[in-house]
Amino acid sequence: MSGTIAAPVPVRALGGPTALFEYGGLRFLTDPTFDAPRHYQVPGGGLTKTAPPAAAPADLGRIDVVLLSHDEHPDNLDLSGRALLADVPLTLTTPGGGRRLGEGARGLADWESVTLDRPGGGTVTVTGVPAVHGPGPREEVEQITGQVVGFVLTGDGLPTVYVSGDNASLDAVRQIAGRFGPVDTAILFAGAPRFSVLFDGALIVLDSAQAAEACTILGARRVIPVHYDGWAHFTEGRDDLVAAFAAAGLADRLDLAGHPDPADRLEAGHPDLAGHQDVAGHQDLAGRLDLGDRA
Repeated sequence: MSGTIAAPVPVRALGGPTALFEYGGLRFLTDPTFDAPRHYQVPGGGLTKTAPPAAAPADLGRIDVVLLSHDEHPDNLDLSGRALLADVPLTLTTPGGGRRLGEGARGLADWESVTLDRPGGGTVTVTGVPAVHGPGPREEVEQITGQVVGFVLTGDGLPTVYVSGDNASLDAVRQIAGRFGPVDTAILFAGAPRFSVLFDGALIVLDSAQAAEACTILGARRVIPVHYDGWAHFTEGRDDLVAAFAAAGLADRLDLAGHPDPADRLEAGHPDLAGHQDVAGHQDLAGRLDLGDRA
């Protein structure tokens, strides 16, 4: 059975929501974003990427599965990420995303599982779990920001791994903990993105204090934060995460060892964007409204 005793899962954070990890001999990639810094125009506005990825797709080696929390926003799947999907055997995502992406993609509803063969024998189970991309009832939030899915990975003799996706709901985390906790490694999307004209400025993904609370709820031995750097709409970063976990008495649970050096990424990218904390007039709201999965 799965547990929290096995050796830690190696995780390499690549910037934004993108991380590469090996589990049961299979190589998984979360929300692929590999474009250079740029502005993305969406209906009514845009999003600004401020730092390059820590690696290019060609440098990553074999990828067996992409775990894509949602396909509709460029800060979770950009142009280079879309191109990469063609070379990956399986992309697991939302039910709507599975339909849009077509061949090679499979949508997972809440608590729906897929079983993957491990090299050398045995299997890994990936289960889709709830995620809510904003405050309030899920059915209302999804009309604005679209469907999002998280993932839990389990397998005989393997530690339990949770990938949150763009989730702002601690109630969802409690549901997941009730079924799968305690978890060994939680890859938590953070960054506290918010927009004054969207949900009255409420969070649309966890902030740093909530990420620490999620760690407690999950009984997580280790938290790998992602989705807190490299984009202008993130309002909290690395220092905020460190402070929040320290304040919660969880400093030893926060694992930043596999993360790129922020200074190196900015030097390689567009340092003039580093202080940009908003997207022009918060006008990406219209794009999010148009992009939401209403299926």
